[in-house]
Amino acid sequence: MELALAVLVGVLTTCAVYLMLSGNMVRFIFALALLSNAVNLVIFAAGRLTYAAPPLIADGAKAPADTVANALPQALILTAIVIGFGLLAFTLVLVHRAHQTLGTVEADDMRVAEPASDDDEAR
Repeated sequence: MELALAVLVGVLTTCAVYLMLSGNMVRFIFALALLSNAVNLVIFAAGRLTYAAPPLIADGAKAPADTVANALPQALILTAIVIGFGLLAFTLVLVHRAHQTLGTVEADDMRVAEPASDDDEAR
């Protein structure tokens, strides 16, 4: 199972990097979502995949009786999902505003803040 997760993380990361390097801001947003899911799977796999009981303690006991699942990776993944969604929403609004202002979603055409080069002045 760990091998399948490692391959899936590799495929998601590869697709995300490919989309990020394309120069299109809409593809960048999709890449950000893919990369966020890849990181969540890495955290999930780092917590070890075990078939254990839920981490519940019986009444009167001070510790669980049997082997229990680790709840920390699950809590970290839930936190990462919320942070990833917030970042995705912020990026979506930022790209939408850039499209309204500049009229394009191509990163190469968004050169408003950069100084004009000699090649641009010659045109």
